[in-house]
Amino acid sequence: MGAGVGAGRRCRGTAAGLFGAALLMAGTVLTSGGGAYAQPSPPLGGHSAGPGDGDGREGDQKGDHGKGDHGKGDHGKGDHGNGDHGNGDHGNGDHGNGDHGNGKRSGADGSQHPADPAAASGPTGAAGAAGGASAPSGSASPVARPAPAAAAVLASVEAGPAAGLPTTQGLRQALAAALADRNLGTVTFAVADAAGGQLLYGSGENTPATPASTTKLATSIAALSLIPGDTRLTTRVVKGATPGEITLVGGGDPTLTALPADQVRIGGLPADADTAPASLDALARQTAAALKAAGITTVKLDYDLSLYAGNPQHKNYDAANIPLVVPLMVDEGKADPKSREDAPARVADPAGAAADGFAALLKAQGITVDGRAKPSAAPAAATAPVLGRVDSPTLARLVDRLLTTSDNTLAEAVARQAALAAHQPASFEGAATAVKQELTRLGVPMTGVVLNDGSGRHTDNAIPPAVLVQLLALAASDQHPTLRPVLTGLPIAGFTGTLGKRFGAGSGAADAAGLVRAKTGSLRGVNTLAGTVVDADGRLLTFAVMTRTPADADADTVRAAMDRIVARLITCGCH
Repeated sequence: MGAGVGAGRRCRGTAAGLFGAALLMAGTVLTSGGGAYAQPSPPLGGHSAGPGDGDGREGDQKGDHGKGDHGKGDHGKGDHGNGDHGNGDHGNGDHGNGDHGNGKRSGADGSQHPADPAAASGPTGAAGAAGGASAPSGSASPVARPAPAAAAVLASVEAGPAAGLPTTQGLRQALAAALADRNLGTVTFAVADAAGGQLLYGSGENTPATPASTTKLATSIAALSLIPGDTRLTTRVVKGATPGEITLVGGGDPTLTALPADQVRIGGLPADADTAPASLDALARQTAAALKAAGITTVKLDYDLSLYAGNPQHKNYDAANIPLVVPLMVDEGKADPKSREDAPARVADPAGAAADGFAALLKAQGITVDGRAKPSAAPAAATAPVLGRVDSPTLARLVDRLLTTSDNTLAEAVARQAALAAHQPASFEGAATAVKQELTRLGVPMTGVVLNDGSGRHTDNAIPPAVLVQLLALAASDQHPTLRPVLTGLPIAGFTGTLGKRFGAGSGAADAAGLVRAKTGSLRGVNTLAGTVVDADGRLLTFAVMTRTPADADADTVRAAMDRIVARLITCGCH
């Protein structure tokens, strides 16, 4: 069992605890300062709303998703519920004063949108527009379930400012019955104080276990530590090596969309100005205008995939949960860009499909592409004149989205950006190395940690529960405000993302709905949950619960048992 602390300690904790708890429910976010890592030049324009949610996330395979972390409508009631992230949840610095120009972002029409955080009414971040579950096309949308009022929740944070840490004995007594549930199979766990990361109680807390999608916590923290949060991923078109040739350069943005703005959904609802992904059509319009200005109406098109290295196919590739990981794709490589399935069918050649779609859009603008687009023989020259470019949402928003919806494709893209920032190859192996190196630099204990990807789909990944709670405490620390999107990106119990249909009536954990934020993980026979919770004394705690059961165990039953463990932390001070 993990060591605890004595009941004699009665200090309320550091400012990190108070601020972290307030941030947990109010959705205040701090982002990194100016500058952009991926593409530092000013945007020429182009963004539109992005693809729908449900982009091939958790679950061991396509057939398992009925019981996966999104199972039975787990997209919830609008991924960030009724403004849970407040007005512009990445604060005044979200677009920074860096290379993208004084906090402004180019629009699809070439106009500039001010980065006024108050302009983004309701939630932003990964899940997009404000609350309300999305119904299938042609059916009425159900009434949105309101997210908990911030004032009511924050009242518990302010209560008992002298409250001490939970004790090991108090936590043992509070959790004993929930931990004895046989549905959990083999269970390991850890509970820590978010203010300082001190381990309070655990069982097998140092034993490596399969993390599934809680791997995304490690990926996100490393990326936000290595790269400014206001960085955007840029897709460009440049002049080729010979006259009449143009090159479409992949910048690693899987959210680039081919959909018209009015057809795009994120979290089931239209995207706002801050979450709207870049538009392939806007890129085609810019390119066509530049070509026509030069008197060119016929071109040869190739595409540059040199940003990434290594094998693009994940070890557990199934053409559903994740596509081939390449730096050029549209709508995350989905065969149907409007699909909201948890594991939608993916195209066999995401880059080729993106290039073909771009050629068709050029044709609509009066530019003929001679022959079919092909991969470029060499990387585009760094000095090649730019004909058009479009930019993704900020890295902070991408992290927010990938955590809320447990987006495998986006997680792998962000992992590769971390690899590039760490001067590692942008491959599965390079990304894993970069994440481990950066977490080590941040002081995270890495004994027993094994990473093979950025999404958690790899079954050979291993992370002990004690490491997961340390990662969360790091994100809550007032020493690392740039990591805050990791907390705000966590799904809200009973309301958003992969927790939208958990902690519900009949689960035995309904009292914790709206009060727990946690990242889920799901593979066959593996379920994990790691997040934050405010206890009865108003202290912010981090927790990780990791289970392994027979492959045919009912996943919903296992998850309900896990949720009951976490719910017990809500109801006690555990002294």
